[in-house]
Amino acid sequence: MAREHIRAFADVSNVKIEGIHSRTPSRAEALAREFRIQSVCNSIQELYEKTRAKLVVVAVPELAVNSVSQSCFEFPWAVMLEKPPGYNFQDAEEIQSRAKAKKRRVIVGLNRRFLSSTQAAAKDLASDKTPRFIRVQDQQSLETAVSLGYPPEVVQNWMYANSIHTIDYLRLFGRGKITSVSPVFRWNRKKPSVVAAKIEFETGDIGIYEGIWNGPGPWAVTVTTEKKRWEMRPLEKAQFQMKGERTLHPVDVHPWDEKFKPGFRLQAEHAVRSALDEPSDSPTLDEAMETMRLIREIFKP
Repeated sequence: MAREHIRAFADVSNVKIEGIHSRTPSRAEALAREFRIQSVCNSIQELYEKTRAKLVVVAVPELAVNSVSQSCFEFPWAVMLEKPPGYNFQDAEEIQSRAKAKKRRVIVGLNRRFLSSTQAAAKDLASDKTPRFIRVQDQQSLETAVSLGYPPEVVQNWMYANSIHTIDYLRLFGRGKITSVSPVFRWNRKKPSVVAAKIEFETGDIGIYEGIWNGPGPWAVTVTTEKKRWEMRPLEKAQFQMKGERTLHPVDVHPWDEKFKPGFRLQAEHAVRSALDEPSDSPTLDEAMETMRLIREIFKP
């Protein structure tokens, strides 16, 4: 992930990657050689003192986010946290509390928001004031998480680590505050299978979350209004259907999403804007916490 972030940020004009720090120095040194990064640092303090950077990107394992981010909050750079901003809701609350205490600007790398497919749908829907029906389909496998070597604490909170990719779409496309989260099929921690919930917004928008755990299913998002229906399946590709038609009209994928990890290039550009106090669509830590809160409500046992 660090390498993908470096590739994206290095492509933004007037941006220079000044330094890197890793708990595995050999990996940091390899990336520094590959991308001609001047400083390989032994600590976060050294990273700041040597670079005086405007922005630091935290791309570490879930269980390390809390300690690493708090070390970063000791210095006056903007901080970009790779998602999730905490391995569970309580962990994320601690990070948020520390960021507020230090008055730090913190954004979160919810890169799906910056996919060209997401951007196309959001831009088109912005002018449609009619109610929206948002359907989010999620699929997770705890067996896969275990096989990939994730620690038990992360596997037990896998909805925060991985379902955040899809659940964030409910808040992105749903307008206004969430007024209720009603379970349809409740989360069963002892025997995960199907999880579903209805999400209502103060604007009248309605969302449905469907999660298939330990079974086959897609990652997909649809947004339906009175005259148009947007569909993203896979998430990186968008197509729309007009009222009265059966035809799906595909939208071209932006070249950035083919050259870089999808969403990362535009995300990097907005992160830079945020660090420079310029207008930016980068989701703040407070915004990401609202998605973490929604995950908690959906997965109440």
